[in-house]
Amino acid sequence: MSKARFFMRCESFMEIEFDVKITSNILYDYMLHHTYNSMAGIMGSLVGALMLVLFASNKQPICLIIGVVILLYLPWTLFIKSRQQALGTPAFKKPLHYRLTDEGIEVSQDDTVEKMGWDGMFKAVSTMHSIVVYTTRTSACIFPKRDLGDNKYKVIEIISTHMPPKKVKIRG
Repeated sequence: MSKARFFMRCESFMEIEFDVKITSNILYDYMLHHTYNSMAGIMGSLVGALMLVLFASNKQPICLIIGVVILLYLPWTLFIKSRQQALGTPAFKKPLHYRLTDEGIEVSQDDTVEKMGWDGMFKAVSTMHSIVVYTTRTSACIFPKRDLGDNKYKVIEIISTHMPPKKVKIRG
């Protein structure tokens, strides 16, 4: 192997390690994004908004009540669920250690290590407070931006380099 090739291969190697603490606020941010970007969340919002429009046009109090209940029910239940999950999940009691490499994502805590290859990742998105890499349609690695600090852009670069562009919807 020539020196030039070896240098090029080392140059393309990417790796970063960081710890994250999953809190109820981070879970709530994730759940809101996940829910309101699903068909059920969008339809619920549309029905709630439609009921408010009906109230504005016909002044029927039942339309106002139904609209407000529909629009407030989902965020409230997600808020309660995020609090319960943060308190009830043992893995969220301690920080999770992540390692992003050319092979994939490795997450560890205490003596437990789990590795996932980039080719198995479903999609990557950003929320107001996190960068989220979906490992399935409903499971994800959540990287709170506050925990990434200056490494946020390196994490985005590694994800964007290893996943197809159509699967990555991350805003800095």
